[in-house]
Amino acid sequence: MRHFISVLFLLLNATFANAQQDSISPPPVPRDSTRNKLPLKSKGMDSLSQKKEGTTAIKDYKIISYSRDTTFLDTSLTIQKEYKYNFLRRDDFELIPFANIGQPYNTLGVQFSDRHYYPRLGALGRNFNYQETEEINYYDVATPVSDLMFKTTLEQGQLLDALLAFNVNKRLNLSVGFKGFRSLGKYQFNQAQSGNFKTTFNYRTENDRYRIRGHIAAQDLDSEENGGIANREQFENDPEGDFTDRVRIDVLFTNANNRILGKRYYFDHQFLLFGGEQDSIKKRKSQVRIGHEFNYETKFYEFVQTAQENAFGEDVFLTPIEDKARLKTMFNRVSAEFSNSTLGRITGNASLYNYNYFFNSILITDTQTIQNQIEGEEISVGGTYFNQFGNLVLKGDVNYTVSGELTGNAFNFSSIYQINENTTVSGGVHLASRLPNFNYLLYQSDYQNFNWQNDSLFEKQQNQAITFNLDSNKWGLLEAEYSAIDNYSFFASTITDEQRAAGLAETAFVRPFQESETVNHLRIKYFKEFKWRKWALANTVLFQDVTQNQQVLNVPELITRNSLYFSSDVFKKAMYLQTGVTFKYFTSYNMNAYHPLLGEFYIQNEEEFGGFPLLDFFINARVKQTRIYFKLEHFNSSFSEPIFYSAPNYPYRDFVIRFGLVWNFFS
Repeated sequence: MRHFISVLFLLLNATFANAQQDSISPPPVPRDSTRNKLPLKSKGMDSLSQKKEGTTAIKDYKIISYSRDTTFLDTSLTIQKEYKYNFLRRDDFELIPFANIGQPYNTLGVQFSDRHYYPRLGALGRNFNYQETEEINYYDVATPVSDLMFKTTLEQGQLLDALLAFNVNKRLNLSVGFKGFRSLGKYQFNQAQSGNFKTTFNYRTENDRYRIRGHIAAQDLDSEENGGIANREQFENDPEGDFTDRVRIDVLFTNANNRILGKRYYFDHQFLLFGGEQDSIKKRKSQVRIGHEFNYETKFYEFVQTAQENAFGEDVFLTPIEDKARLKTMFNRVSAEFSNSTLGRITGNASLYNYNYFFNSILITDTQTIQNQIEGEEISVGGTYFNQFGNLVLKGDVNYTVSGELTGNAFNFSSIYQINENTTVSGGVHLASRLPNFNYLLYQSDYQNFNWQNDSLFEKQQNQAITFNLDSNKWGLLEAEYSAIDNYSFFASTITDEQRAAGLAETAFVRPFQESETVNHLRIKYFKEFKWRKWALANTVLFQDVTQNQQVLNVPELITRNSLYFSSDVFKKAMYLQTGVTFKYFTSYNMNAYHPLLGEFYIQNEEEFGGFPLLDFFINARVKQTRIYFKLEHFNSSFSEPIFYSAPNYPYRDFVIRFGLVWNFFS
C-alpha cells in the first residue's frame, strides 16, 4: 500500500503538470448525464460549438458508430463511467464474471431483440471480448487524440487498452488501437490473455460526394481451462483457513486450453449521384446515394488437451485432443438511398453472404456419417426507413432471404417521441428467424460424445419482441421488453440417474437441443438516480419472468444494483472526486453451467445459485482529461459465507484491490 500511495502521488503530480498545458476545455455535458437522448436538436447544443478563435473544443472530436450515430469524446466522470470501467469497457450489470479477468461471463439478463441476422461460429461463453463489426468506431478529430485505459489484473499481469486517432487532413482520419492483457488468476491453471488489434480509416471528398470508411481487426483470445474446482468443500468449508490461498484448491484438470482467433477486413463506401447540401431554409434537397458494404472474416475456435479427461467422456478417437472449428464468411451489400425533407430517408439493398464452416475431416462411425462442412450462400433483399416529424422519429429495417438455408427474415420498427426537453418515450417491434449458431448444427471433437450434425434437423428459431422505453430526467429510465421465442435453441446434458450414480460427469453428455413449445420472456428494467447536495443514490433494477413448459431458459427473477456515493470538487477545484459503495444482488436460480470444451453455457436444473450480495468500495477522481479509479472489489467476501459462484463449480472472485486510470491526450 505504501508503494501504491507513492506511485499515485507521482501520477497526480504528472497529471496536474500535464493539465496546466492542455488547451482542451472540459466537456460541457453535466456530470450526471447518463443516457442517450433522442437525436433532436436541443437548446443546449449550440453551447458545445462555442470556442475561442484558433482553439478546439470537445465537439471537434467526433466518434462515429457503425450505424453512423455520432457522439463526442467525453472526459467527464460519472457513475456510468464507474460502471463501464472494467475489462469489457461497458456496463456489466446483467453479467457476472468468472474469478479471473478475461474469462467467461455468465448471463443474468437476456434480450431477444438483437440484430444478428446470420448465425455465428459459436463458443459464446468465450466471445465477450471479441469485437464484432458493429462494435468498431470511426473518428473525425481536429487534432491527434489518444485514449489510454490501464487497470491492474489478478496476479502477474496488467490490462492496457490504447487508441490513437488522428487526421491526415480535414477529410481523412485514421486510428490505431490495441487492447492487451494477461492475468495469472488466483486458482490453478487459470491464466488468461488476449490481444485485440484494430485500425480504421474514415475519408470523404472535398465536396462530400464520396465517402469511405473501413477497418482491419485481428484478435486472439487465449485461456487455460481448469474445469472448475474439484471439491467444493475446500471452498465452502474451510474453518482452518487452509484454502484461503486459492491456488491450493484442487481443480478438475490442468492440461486444457481454448482459443478464439479472428481476422476481419471491412469497408463501406457511398457515392452521391445527385442532390446538394442543405439549402438556405434548412430544408434538405432530394438526394440519391448508392453504396456498397464489404466484410470478409476468418475465425476459428480451438480446444486442446494433452490427455483424455473423464469430464468429457472415456471414449476418444485421438490423443492429445485437438478440436478446431473454422468459419470463413464474406458479405457484400449494395444499396440505393433516396432522401428528402418530406419522405425522409429510404434505402433499398441486396446482399450476398458466403459462408464456409468446416472441420478437417469427415467422421464415419458405425451409426452415422458426420460431414465436415456446412457451406453455401444467402441472397437477401431489404431496406431501411428513417424520418423525423418534429419531435417524432420513425425508423425501421427489413430483410428477406430470397435464397439460402440459414436465415428467413427480419423486421425491426421503432418510434421515438420527445414529449419535452426532459422526457422521451419510444417503442418498437422486432421479428426475426434464423438457424442457431453453427456449433449447434455441426460439431466434431476427438471426444466421441461431442460429434453431431443437426443442420437438416433443427428449425429456424423465431424471435418476436415488443419494446417500450420511457426516459425522463424526473422519473428515471424505464425499459420493458416482451419476447416470444419458438424453437429456442440451448445446450443441456442428457445424463441419466444411473450414469450419475455411477460417478459419470454431466459435462460428458452435453448436446444441443431445441424446445418445441414457445418460450415467453418478460423483462422490465428501471434506472433512477436521486441527488441531495453532494450525495447521490443511483439505482438499477431488473425484473424478469419466464413462461415455459420445459425449464430451458433460466434467469434470476430480480437483479438490483445500488450505488451510494459522494461527489465534490477538491484542491481548489483542481480535482473532481467521487467515492462511494456499490451493492449488487440477484435472486437464487438454476444458474447455467459452463462447458470448457464447447466454450458454451448449458442448462442445469439440479442446483440453485445466487442470493448473495456483492459490495464494492470505490474512490474515483478526475483531473482535466484524466480519470483515476481505485476500487475494493467484493470486500464483503472477507466476512460473508463462501457461497458466491459465477457458475456451478466456478467461484466468483474474492476480495481484491484494483486500480487504474483513463487518460486522454490532445495535441
